[in-house]
Amino acid sequence: MNKFRIGHLADIDEKGARTFLIQDTEIAVFKLSDGSLHAVENHCPHKGGKLSEGMVCGTAVHCPLHDWKIDLRNGKVHEPDEGCLNTYKTEVDGNSGEIFITIAG
Repeated sequence: MNKFRIGHLADIDEKGARTFLIQDTEIAVFKLSDGSLHAVENHCPHKGGKLSEGMVCGTAVHCPLHDWKIDLRNGKVHEPDEGCLNTYKTEVDGNSGEIFITIAG
């Protein structure tokens, strides 16, 4: 497991996303309205739409291409569509506000 510092909590707006390239994988980190962070691959499993450009609603992001809904907590696509994408553990240092992502590998 590798842990990467990717930025600061203040860098991501509520219901917004930032993208990061880590080990040749583009990852989108979303901040939900409850302040929690969720990191997922930045492509929809349907047609590859950039999820970081989608709208966040609750704990899901809507793909900007075909409105597929993906749960940011576990990467699963909402029914009736099917699919899943990788999610990544995020941590925030309580003192500094620095964000870390853990990647297997």
